[in-house]
Amino acid sequence: MTTHIASVTAGKNVTDMLRSAGLRPTRQRVSLAELLYSRGDRHISAELLHEEAVAADVPVSLATVYNTLHQFTEAGLLREVAIDGNKTYFDTNTSDHHHFFIEGENRVIDIPGEGVGIDKLPIAPEGMEVVRVEVVVRVREKR
Repeated sequence: MTTHIASVTAGKNVTDMLRSAGLRPTRQRVSLAELLYSRGDRHISAELLHEEAVAADVPVSLATVYNTLHQFTEAGLLREVAIDGNKTYFDTNTSDHHHFFIEGENRVIDIPGEGVGIDKLPIAPEGMEVVRVEVVVRVREKR
């Protein structure tokens, strides 16, 4: 890797962060984590992260980027934000919050958790429990 990316995010070493999440800090995971977390909270698609990796001379396939993002999500390091059935973003902010999706720009921005109120939730099916409620509000410029 010819470009060195800062390996400390929010005062925590990326390698330690991966180990704490139960993930082995492979070279590719560390490189992708450095790209993900070096710019603060953000929403990123697998394709964009792959482009950033290529630009930073990180030898990684798009399939590996997808696999890594899903591993990070399962480990609690990312939140998956599904927009429609064909577009998924990964959010480095794992706190309780919601999202605006800006149509035409394909951009996602945060709505604070207290910025949305839901008065009634349906009762979960038998044997199930509600884990989290996520709201995506689609917006566009006024016409």
